[in-house]
Parts: sequence; C-alpha cells; structure tokens
Amino acid sequence: MKVFGSEMLVITFVFAMLEILMFFYQFIHYLSRPQEKQRLYYLILLCLLIVYNITGGLFPDPKIDIPIVVQNIIAYGSGFIMASYFPYYFYKGFDLQRLRFHAIYGVLLFLILPYILFFVIGYSINHHLDFAIKYGIIIPFFYSIVLLWAIMRAIRTKYQGNKSRGNFLEVIAVYLAVIPWVSMTVIAYYNLGQAVEVICTNGGFVVITIIFIYKSVSQARIEYQQLTDLTINGIRPSSFQANCELYKLTNREVEIVQLLRQGYRYQTIADELFISELTVKKHARNIFEKVGATNKVELIHKLEK
Repeated sequence: MKVFGSEMLVITFVFAMLEILMFFYQFIHYLSRPQEKQRLYYLILLCLLIVYNITGGLFPDPKIDIPIVVQNIIAYGSGFIMASYFPYYFYKGFDLQRLRFHAIYGVLLFLILPYILFFVIGYSINHHLDFAIKYGIIIPFFYSIVLLWAIMRAIRTKYQGNKSRGNFLEVIAVYLAVIPWVSMTVIAYYNLGQAVEVICTNGGFVVITIIFIYKSVSQARIEYQQLTDLTINGIRPSSFQANCELYKLTNREVEIVQLLRQGYRYQTIADELFISELTVKKHARNIFEKVGATNKVELIHKLEK
C-alpha cells in the first residue's frame, strides 16, 4: 500500500515520520547540551537515515519531474552515504581509534569510489541500472563484511576485560543495529523490494533512539541527585552554580567538576561523557587555570565555598 499517490510504501512513511519526530526530540536535547558531541554524531546518522528513507521511498517515480537516471543516482547515493558514515560514527562517537583508517580512507576507496564509477558515471552513460547494481555492489558487499569485523575488533580492544565500563552496552546495541545493513547489497542485487529493505535498515535504529531517550532521562535523574547531595552536604546549589558562572566554566567543564567531586578518574569521566581521556585532561587544565587552583581539593573548595 502506497501513500499520497507516490511510490512510497506505508511502512516506509511510518518509519520516516517516526524518525523525524526522534530527530527533533534529540535536536532539542542537543541544543540544551551542545557539548554532547556523541549526540551530534547520532543526529547526523539519524538525518542520513531519514534522507535515505525518503529518497528510497519516493524514487524512482515517473510522475516526479526529475530524470529517472538522476532519481536512481540520488536514491542509491543516499544508501551509500549512510553506510559510509557508520565507521566515522563509531570512530568519533565511541572513540574507537582503531577505525580511523576505515572512517577516513576505507569508505572512500571501497564504498564511495565504486558508487561514483558504476552508479554516477557508468549508469549516466549507459542507463543500465542492472549493470550498475550487478558490478557496483561487489566491492561494497565484501568491504561491508570487513567493516563489521573491524568494528567488532575495535570494540573488543577498547572494552577487553572491562565490559561494565562506560557505554559498552550502547556501542554493542548500535553495532547490532548496523549489522542488517550488510544485507543491503543482497537486497539490491536480487531486487527484494522496498518493504524488506526498510525493515532491515530501520528496525535497529528505533531501538537505538529509545536507548538515547532512556539515557537522557537517567542523566537528568543523576544531575538532580547531585544537586540534592550538594544541599544535604550544606552546600547550596545556587552557590556552586554561581561560582561556576563566576569562573566562566562551560557546561562541559561543570559536568567534569561534578564527576571529579565524586572521585572519578579521568578515564572514567571520559567513559561517562563519551569523550576521550585526552579531551577530559584538556578540559581539566582549562578548569584549573580559570579557577586558579593547583589540585582537585583546592578546586572543589573554591567552587563550593
């Protein structure tokens, strides 16, 4: 069943609308916490997924005043770009340094280049979509398998011996959501249809967004508890906040100070905030310089008095 007289199936439309709502929810939350870079990377991922669903659902359609060749190039291009972003998302969003080559160079060589050669150049010349699909997805298919292996190896390396650390469960959930994308080449090769394609590529990301919402609620509860602890300990939250404003600490720096108060080490703070330990140390240096403190005890004392 199709919607609005277009080629888009109802299931594609439902997923697209649901993901648009998710995007705006996440975007509003990001505006209140612009320091959360992982959420920004996820917003980009979600935006690419929305574009992929819309273009894949609407194109090709002879009723649309765009050449069919261009429509197909756009539709397949959105899928290739979406798949190409996965390694970068894991590399930056979860700080998996072992994926640097794949995130920066691998996808260009083994995903984007085949797309340009077969779907942009070749298809534009001969207008044979079947030829582009038959030969243009061979390299991406095998590379997608390599990517899955590389991502899992990077996850195992980072969390080896400490699977309770940081966002291990979340990165595994995202990884499981990405796995069905390997079937994209098979779906395209055998032309299994829009419904199968949409179900395989969208189901996991709904789960991921639910995880993000759950984390947002949990983080809000933690912050509320931290403010309560400050009050119980005889420290007025307004005083702490006023001192943070006095020393011109950013939102991210305030978060780091709150975790330092709880005795967290830099690596643990990095895992909690989904940033690298190097970034935490850089923020810590800036905090000490702004407050004029030489150690953690002096820092906390100045901010709490």
